[in-house]
Amino acid sequence: MTKQDAGGFSAEERRAMKERAAELKADAKRAKGAEKAAAEEAELLAKIAQMPDGDREMAERLHQIVASVAPGLAPKLYYGQPGYARGGKVVVFFRSGQMDKERYSTFGVSAQAALDEPSGFWPTSYALIDPTEKAWEQLTEVVRRAAGAGE
Repeated sequence: MTKQDAGGFSAEERRAMKERAAELKADAKRAKGAEKAAAEEAELLAKIAQMPDGDREMAERLHQIVASVAPGLAPKLYYGQPGYARGGKVVVFFRSGQMDKERYSTFGVSAQAALDEPSGFWPTSYALIDPTEKAWEQLTEVVRRAAGAGE
């Protein structure tokens, strides 16, 4: 008497059940990941909404820029301020000067940013005080380049 005759499952059926279980596990993991990503973005947007006038507008503009030119970067709080990460590691970030009690806000890049220059010399942060449109264009290009690896 075979296992199938005794009410058991054939090797093909067991393989199919294992594959389906793996699919369900992967789906659950993706759902958790999507929920986490949505929660992290909501936290980041709430932090931006709490910022003083001026810094809030700059952080909102940066958020729009990252979403449009580097959609592979995920919103994530970074030391309590807006950051954008790939694989859980922040690539670019914004620091509110007013919240830090500094003279200017800061747009920065981490060691994860793809900005290395052949000269061995490149900036890792920029001061922001009421940036002009030209400055926003330059910042957009830095975000594009920083996110370059893996985008």
